[in-house]
Amino acid sequence: MTRCLSWSDAVGGHDIGTGTGRTAVQRELGYLPQDLGVYPDLTARQFLDYVALLKGMDDRSARRRRVGELLEVVALTEHADRRLRGFSGGVRQRVGIAQALLADPQLLIVDEPTAGLDPEERIRFRTLLSQFAGRRTVLLSTHIVDDIAQTCREVAVLAKGRLIFRGTVDELTRRAEGRVWSVVTGGPPPAEGTVVSALPHEDGMRYRIVASAAPSAQARPMDPGLEDSYLAVTAR
Repeated sequence: MTRCLSWSDAVGGHDIGTGTGRTAVQRELGYLPQDLGVYPDLTARQFLDYVALLKGMDDRSARRRRVGELLEVVALTEHADRRLRGFSGGVRQRVGIAQALLADPQLLIVDEPTAGLDPEERIRFRTLLSQFAGRRTVLLSTHIVDDIAQTCREVAVLAKGRLIFRGTVDELTRRAEGRVWSVVTGGPPPAEGTVVSALPHEDGMRYRIVASAAPSAQARPMDPGLEDSYLAVTAR
């Protein structure tokens, strides 16, 4: 992220070329790592209050008010005074998004936020991210394609540290048009292309394959999905 930000002279009105500017950006930037480190003996309220102090929120009454607001926003009011050690992964992630929002950042960065969550918590978390994106930029780093399809308006694809695509979800999906195939065979899959999925079939196996041309005489074209498109652009 430091390397990315270095392309700009200013972030949020702060000059990141100076120590003071970098400190200001760090305080205002919201970040949720994949594995949030917490103090398990603290309650959710105590933990958020502690993080708020680290972000320079010195006014005690304002800090408590902000913590209370965020506990309500992420539906944690009933868990506010429970110790973090007893929280499930999904509830802990809600604590994580609350701490990331303490300074009301204009840029919120979340890294693999739904990894390991059950379907209900994944849906809840995606809904929260969509709501927060209305007032700020949310940068979602994930390998879970369904999260992108359900949450994002724009997508960027990185391969080996290089940006190889940037555009809307629909634009990315169109990159795989004419490159997705279904092949039913009693033997191994065709050598050409990338196998996306394999399902049992009465005649053997049905393979979904991404390839620039039909991988076999039996191949039938298929409508592309987002996962197909990711494989199509990274295969180049």
